[in-house]
Amino acid sequence: MSTLFRGKHLITFDDWTRQEINTVLDVSMDLKRRYALRERTILLPERTLFMIFFEQSTRTRNSMEAAMTQLGGHAHDLTVDKMQISHGESPRDTAKVLSRMGDGIAIRNCFHGIGNDYISEIARESDIPVISMQDDIYHPLQVIADLMTIQEYFGKDLKDIKIAVTWAYATSHAKPLSVPQSQALLFPRFGMDVVVAHPEEFPLQKNIVEKAKKNAAEGGGKLTIVHDMDEAVRDADIVIPKNWGGFGFFDHYVDDEEHNRIMKENLEKHKDWIYDERRLALSKPDMKLMHALPADRNKEVTDAVLDSEHAIIYDEAENRLHTARALLALTMGGRA
Repeated sequence: MSTLFRGKHLITFDDWTRQEINTVLDVSMDLKRRYALRERTILLPERTLFMIFFEQSTRTRNSMEAAMTQLGGHAHDLTVDKMQISHGESPRDTAKVLSRMGDGIAIRNCFHGIGNDYISEIARESDIPVISMQDDIYHPLQVIADLMTIQEYFGKDLKDIKIAVTWAYATSHAKPLSVPQSQALLFPRFGMDVVVAHPEEFPLQKNIVEKAKKNAAEGGGKLTIVHDMDEAVRDADIVIPKNWGGFGFFDHYVDDEEHNRIMKENLEKHKDWIYDERRLALSKPDMKLMHALPADRNKEVTDAVLDSEHAIIYDEAENRLHTARALLALTMGGRA
């Protein structure tokens, strides 16, 4: 078992070995058991985590801050308006200064074409571990909690477990590609049969799909892309119905106004992409419904399904805390 995590960045689990990911899962399960027993886990006494949020957050913000508190450290809840980033401070200066003052940096920046580049630049300049709390390409904190939840229900041998990661209609905002892309990259590495379904106007990034296919070949899993929601969910063990924007549809530059107009027009063509009782009946009788939340109720998935015994969304949300504690304890436990 690898224990060489101190100072390690986490931008995507594609940069981590399967052995390292298994260690994170093992530590997460241990910490969850200790949480249930109300045992103290003061593993990061007097440690400081700087959390920089460019967007709103519920599960990520609270799981990370609660994790630091329960580990005996402190998390600074920072937004751009509280920092000189709002006045144009460079990523290098931000990274170097925070490296002198604390023990870890965590950032959420989901702006399309900006977020991953920004977080990656901070990581290159930082002398302390940097964790992506979601960007425009990856969401490692969500996908590791997803994998933990799946193993709790299906065991560690996930060979041939069919999981449908399907686009669904929603109107709240143009959601980034990071959640489905992280799932497509990670799940096949653990032997799962992953079917990604989306209308043709809402693809994942081509380079991510190619990498996910390579991961499947190496990990013993499968990755299939379809454009029919019924086909994806039929006989599925797990269904994840979630909206994402059509950012991967554009292979040429269009200005923001034109970009948003085209995405909205394409969105309205596919209101029937909802996981409802009819589609629930197509899946396996004991299927599990997952969702990163917040869900657009009665657009992505009906209340009747989301509030049914099939849903394990709150277990999934709780596991954001336990996986956050494991990652912080492993990466911030000391200087590299």
